[in-house]
Amino acid sequence: MKEIKSANAPAAIGPYSQAVQTGNGLVFVSGQLPIDPATGAFAGDDIKSQTEQSLKNIKAILESAGLTMGNVVKTTVFLKDITDFAAMNEVYSTFFEGICPARAAFAGAVMVKDALVEIEAVAALN
Repeated sequence: MKEIKSANAPAAIGPYSQAVQTGNGLVFVSGQLPIDPATGAFAGDDIKSQTEQSLKNIKAILESAGLTMGNVVKTTVFLKDITDFAAMNEVYSTFFEGICPARAAFAGAVMVKDALVEIEAVAALN
């Protein structure tokens, strides 16, 4: 197992890695909050800006492993309010082309740092 780190995404805020790569070529990206690594603050206070930042963080971590969003095979989206699903999905769709990854989405009553969204991803080396 290999740890994946990116200075272009927020550092882990606990005892976990931004991502890990397994020996069989899978990369597991930890849930990404909408934290702008340049400021340490949320990218905005609405679901669209927060979704965009969470996905930018995933993209930066994947780039550290030599991967792109095209390598993502599965995501999980956690939403503070499930009624934000359509607005989140609008932004989410701009990060993927062709075959989109499998996905699950859940509402979470209490989110870390009171974020509106958190997204985790699994990518595969092609």
